[in-house]
Amino acid sequence: MSSKRQAGHETGAISRRQFIAISTIAGGGVLLAVSPIGRRAARLFARRFATVDPSLYVAIHPDDSVVVTIPKSEMGQGVRTSLAMLVADEMDADWTKVRVETAPFDPRYANQATSGSTSVAERFLPLLGIGATTRSMLVAAAAVQLGVPAGELHTEASSVRHAKSGRTVGYGALAPHLVGVRPPRNVALKTRREWRLVGTEVGGKDVPAIVRGTAEYGLDVRVPGMRFASIERPREFGASVRSFDASATRGVPGVSQVIQTTGDAAAGVAPGVAVIAGNTWAALEGRRLLRVEWTPGAHATESTESYRAFMRDATARTGTELVNRVGDPDGVIARATSVIHADYEVPFIAHATMEPMNCTASVRGNTAELWSPTQVPDISARETARALGIPLANVKIHVPLIGGGFGRRINGDYSVEAALLSKQIGAPVQVVWTREDDVRHDFYRPCAFHRLEAVLDANGLPTAWRQRLCSAAIAATGGRHPANPLGPGESPDPGSVLYRVPNRSTEYTLLASGLPRGAWRSVRSTHTVFASESFMDELAAAANRDPLEYRLALIDRPPADAGSSFNPERLKAVLRLAAEKAGWGKAPAGRAQGLACSFERESYGAEIVEVSVERGALRVHRVIVAADCGPVVNPNGARAQMEGGVMQALSAALKERITVAAGQVQQGNFDDYPVLRIAEAPPAVEVHFLVSDAARPTGLGELPVPPLAPALANAIAKATGKRLRSLPLDLGSLA
Repeated sequence: MSSKRQAGHETGAISRRQFIAISTIAGGGVLLAVSPIGRRAARLFARRFATVDPSLYVAIHPDDSVVVTIPKSEMGQGVRTSLAMLVADEMDADWTKVRVETAPFDPRYANQATSGSTSVAERFLPLLGIGATTRSMLVAAAAVQLGVPAGELHTEASSVRHAKSGRTVGYGALAPHLVGVRPPRNVALKTRREWRLVGTEVGGKDVPAIVRGTAEYGLDVRVPGMRFASIERPREFGASVRSFDASATRGVPGVSQVIQTTGDAAAGVAPGVAVIAGNTWAALEGRRLLRVEWTPGAHATESTESYRAFMRDATARTGTELVNRVGDPDGVIARATSVIHADYEVPFIAHATMEPMNCTASVRGNTAELWSPTQVPDISARETARALGIPLANVKIHVPLIGGGFGRRINGDYSVEAALLSKQIGAPVQVVWTREDDVRHDFYRPCAFHRLEAVLDANGLPTAWRQRLCSAAIAATGGRHPANPLGPGESPDPGSVLYRVPNRSTEYTLLASGLPRGAWRSVRSTHTVFASESFMDELAAAANRDPLEYRLALIDRPPADAGSSFNPERLKAVLRLAAEKAGWGKAPAGRAQGLACSFERESYGAEIVEVSVERGALRVHRVIVAADCGPVVNPNGARAQMEGGVMQALSAALKERITVAAGQVQQGNFDDYPVLRIAEAPPAVEVHFLVSDAARPTGLGELPVPPLAPALANAIAKATGKRLRSLPLDLGSLA
């Protein structure tokens, strides 16, 4: 493969001034870095990606091995593999000799957040640029060493080769000679046809260690002098410690201290009582024997029933407009002789990650070092610095592998809690959460209530659509009330208004609640798309039209609120692909199919669920997923992401519900907060990616979640003739 590449419509360029130096390290390795600013498609990120330290991304060692440092958190989604593939492909590195590491918190990486399905989309062009610049410099160094023109050289398998003479020099041998090589003024990226690694089936770099049990997660961290802590927190949100009796606790062998903690309201850390011990068993057993009296707070009267009553009442009234009103929906509805209306409801749900929250912290003087399984090191570092009253530069955060995040680990509460406790006891400490802690002290996906009304014209198409929504706003959680407490996170996704309706409005009312709320995989789309896509099927039924044909007829222009990136043809293409692969309309006898679609993180998704219902028992036979997310870096990892999203969404659709009484979450473990079991999973989840000419990848991790629940509800309605409008779906209510 020639080291010279002509610029074309599929190539981008990294300029010399965007490349930031090189330097040597002990052992002869060379570290290289590029300012992660890609071509025009990535210029939105340019301001956040400024000067980059030379040792941040790539290290080449004498044995030809390459270590790629990834500034994103690995929580099972395969991001360390996908992002390393980008660098390795452009470098022509031998993939078997590529290792990956997760970057510690460092402002030089700019945005280190792993959230919103942005990791690959954001770093795609920058990391290709890093690999391409490294390769170009290796070729330049080889040309000097071999005494031949660079144009006669090509790269492959971590080596530079001169075909005419048959000579080869490895990257490891070239690394010391890169110090004198000037980075190129411009470097062309490979075309898609030249990719050797990107777009191929690649196993996860972390899988072997996970299988062998050698992978290090947060709970595996051990540091010298470390102690273990378990903290009793108030069941009621907003309560505080009145008194505690630790006499029995102190008698447990291994328990060294029992202390009251003050918490940190700004970070969402509740006050409590911490049991400090030399091992986890002693800390947990000592806590079990602890007796704490609590002073009630301001949320003691809250309950699931009070939430429901408020939301039902709120959606009967006019709310604050979230989406620009189109036409006169109120007038059309008021004048209509027939109005179709339906109410949809979703509960609070927990994240229930496989690995409960935990953090190890060591605070000494005005410095803090944390080992935190966090999705956003930036937030954890800033919150820790604020809570401790120390400079941000004095906070160091290591990010181990994470046993699931789904948005829960965006929050910095467990990091701040561990840091404050370490400072209080004057020693390193690992705070270990139980499953009950995790379920009862989450940042929950908000409950929500949607009231939808529509009027159909003579052709059965919607001429008016009014949607009223009430939920506990994420932006207003923890007593925070910004100027706009609704926040962009509460607005319905464009997925709820993708269809042509000449008269349309969407209104919102805030539900005040003391329960902490936060991002859950796909955030607001989990309830907005459930409501809108279920309602679309109801409208199709009222019009006596096929649900697929009905949708295709109404997706013909970008809605004003969907953003300039929305392309109706791409959404229709994934609908048609899903229908083709599922055999839409040709379900086996005794089975029914339901479909739904969404536009999520600039990606397009459609799902068809095939079910049977016999004697009131539901069986999900197949889930067919079609997606257009631009170029797919690693199809193996991408399919795993989609399959995992389907399973998580199916679990939420059928089982998960947080209920509240007297200001307290009633669930605690998987006996009363059930999640989908292996035996309940559908035998087949088929994932199909639409080949796209998009310039870069778009969001993927959250894409499969929103359409699942409405597609399932639509299939159940077709199978039974009855409609379920509340999650989790309860077939017993159909009897």
